[in-house]
Order: sequence, then C-alpha cells, then structure tokens
Amino acid sequence: MQPWSADLAGRLEEHVVGSELLRGNPLDDPHERPVLVYVPPGYDDEPDRRYPSVYVITGFTGHVGIWRNRMPYRRPFPETADAVFASGEAPPAIVVFVDAWTAHGGSQFVDSPGTGRYHSYICDEIVPWVDGHYRTLDAPGHRAISGKSSGGYGAMITPMLRPDLFGALATHAGDALFEYCYLTEFPKCVRHLRKYDGDIGRWWDDFRSRTSFTKPEDMELLNILGMALCYSAREDGTAELPFDPVTGVLRPEVWDRWLAWDPVRMVPEHAEAMRSQRAIWIDGGTRDEWYLDIGAQAFHRALLDAGVAEDAIHFELFDAGHGGIDYRYPLALSWLCHRIAP
Repeated sequence: MQPWSADLAGRLEEHVVGSELLRGNPLDDPHERPVLVYVPPGYDDEPDRRYPSVYVITGFTGHVGIWRNRMPYRRPFPETADAVFASGEAPPAIVVFVDAWTAHGGSQFVDSPGTGRYHSYICDEIVPWVDGHYRTLDAPGHRAISGKSSGGYGAMITPMLRPDLFGALATHAGDALFEYCYLTEFPKCVRHLRKYDGDIGRWWDDFRSRTSFTKPEDMELLNILGMALCYSAREDGTAELPFDPVTGVLRPEVWDRWLAWDPVRMVPEHAEAMRSQRAIWIDGGTRDEWYLDIGAQAFHRALLDAGVAEDAIHFELFDAGHGGIDYRYPLALSWLCHRIAP
C-alpha cells in the first residue's frame, strides 16, 4: 500500500451539479456542488446492465473533499469500497458521494430556513441527476444511503421521509437520542459563552476573524450553533438556541423542536416507511464520546417496536470511540449491496 495513492479497479468520476434548490440559500453557500460517483469494475463492459446505488453522506463539518484524506496506514473509503467490489466480496454497485456542507459546518441533511433545502437537494435533484447520467436501478429497493455521525443521522431520517427513494440504510454512530448526544453539551456552551456575554453571534464573529479551532470553545459552540440552524431556526433564518445562553435554563418550546428531529422519536410516526426498508445497518463504538452507542441501541429498539423485521437489521456495538471507525464503512457497504442487488 503506497502512502499517497492507489489505482482503482473501478473508477471515481468527478462532477459539479448546479442546484436550483440551493440557489440563494440563507448562508449564501455555493449552489453548485461537487458530486463524486464511483462506478464498479466492469461498468463499461456491459452497456445494458443496470446497478444498485449507495449514497454516502459526511459527518458534521464534512464535505466531499474529505474522502481523499489518507490516514497513516489506512486507505480512504473510495479505495476500500473499490476493494470490496474488486474482490467479489459484494455484488457491484454505483457509489455516490454527496456534498451538503454549509458555512456553519453542515446541514444535517434537512430542509431549514437557517441553512437551506438540503434534504430536497439530495432527494429531488441529486438522485434524479445520478439516475439520468448513470445506469442505475431506479427503485427504492435498489437504492441505499449511508453515513457516519451527522451523516449517520441523515441516513436514518432520509428513508423515513422518502421511502419512495431509499429502501436501505447504514448508520455509523449516527446522532440519536438527543438528550444524551446534545443535551450534555449545553452547560459546556453556557460556560464558553461567558467570554462573549452570552452572545453566540459574538463568538461566531470572532471565530471567522481568526484561524479556526484555535480556542477550546470552538468545536462545541460551532456544533450547537450549527444544529440550532438546522433544527430550530426562525423563519428569518436566525438560530434559536434551546437553552438560555446566560442561565442555561432549557427553553422547552425550542428544545421540543430539536426532539421532533430525533430519529428515535421519529420512528413511530414513520413506522410504515421503516418496515418497507430492505436493509438497516446500525453500529456504534461502546466508548463513543457523545453516547451514540446508546442512541444506536435506542434506535434499534424503536425499529423493533415499530414492527421492523429483525432479519432486516444488522445491529452491532464494537470497541471504539467516535473517531477512527472508517474501517466499518466497507463492512456495511458489502452488507447493503448484497441486499439491494437485483
């Protein structure tokens, strides 16, 4: 394994897709976005063959460029995915790497007046674009979505909202059970905001004026501000925090808006959509710093309580924290591809 590059048995193609739905978005982020599309070995040899597709979305602060990052002694996911297909471990599929980055770190893959229409962008623009440019099997039973952390969150909720498009998912340490993964961060943010007189806007102005992540409060405040823009933005796009930034007292009416987006709480309302899924992969590290292993357990139980067939689910906890779990991605990819193959 060379430490800088590797040849693929398949092919990774780069595109830029213009989005009318993201044009004029509240954060003035680019409406033209990169899309990477991997085609498996043999794609050019059988011009009449159509393939299932797996959409891959990133965690918070992620964009498609991260898929080229190479950690020491590890290959990036496009290469480990390629190895899955080149070895015959899984039936071939098209893999689509989608960008939903925003200036505040991410979109949570939802439509929000604070960030833009990223859920609709993926479902109503990117999926049709891919189906129009590649030989996909255009049916939910042959289309999956996968991600880690915030990407795992997007992978959980997107099939709930659009079972007409997605019939399988994989979530690695996805945001779930919000009282554990988010609520515990609120008092930390209150302490951080003392430096800014309780004004997260002042912190944001300071953050943008200097090298990022050079102060200890940066990641925690960015995360909470980013989530507020996704889950509880006002109609004018202003982020509304779910707690008083000075006293720390919860604002129940705002916190309830966050909880309405919790995948664990969403399952009962979308039980039929979840029962229609051909495959659901759920995993998480038992030392996850945001307790997303517990969120994974709760999501798994909610699915079973909603009547999802146990044999449609792969649930697994493994010894790890939140980071460095990219070796899990090709395992889930192979499992998904066996279940969405024609």
